[in-house]
Amino acid sequence: MDFFKKTLDPVIALSAIAVLDIFLFLLVGAWTVGGGETMMTGLAAQFFMGDAVERIPFWRFVFVPDAGYWKIYISLGMLFGAIVGAVASKEFYWRVPRRLSEWVMITIGGLLMGVGIRLAFVCNVSTFFGLTPEMNLGGYLAISGIIAGAWVGSMIYKKILEG
Repeated sequence: MDFFKKTLDPVIALSAIAVLDIFLFLLVGAWTVGGGETMMTGLAAQFFMGDAVERIPFWRFVFVPDAGYWKIYISLGMLFGAIVGAVASKEFYWRVPRRLSEWVMITIGGLLMGVGIRLAFVCNVSTFFGLTPEMNLGGYLAISGIIAGAWVGSMIYKKILEG
């Protein structure tokens, strides 16, 4: 378990990611985690709404809910891997916001991220691990936007919590 207690050299880690990304691209093509999460949302909507979900054009034409959609399992695998990594490094803990203002900011931030994913039709994980190691300019532009958005969001969060 010492592997989880030390930080990998960023050059080695990104080189490994880039090589693995090449094989992933050759096997399945470009991938996005947002697609899997979108499909899980569609399946949840179908579960709660039944056939009424077909009245929403997005779920009828763009993403017809299908439990066999392979990108769902990439999303679930990443969640499982993150939990295993956090538990193995003894850094797993639950954090529950204590104030209503925090819940509101988290909800608004999550909704804005969801809108961004749908507009770009990708997600931050696949952009960072997919496009950036491939030296794709779109990956660097997306990462720049993600960093700027995270910085602005954290400044707003800090200002509201201090006020």
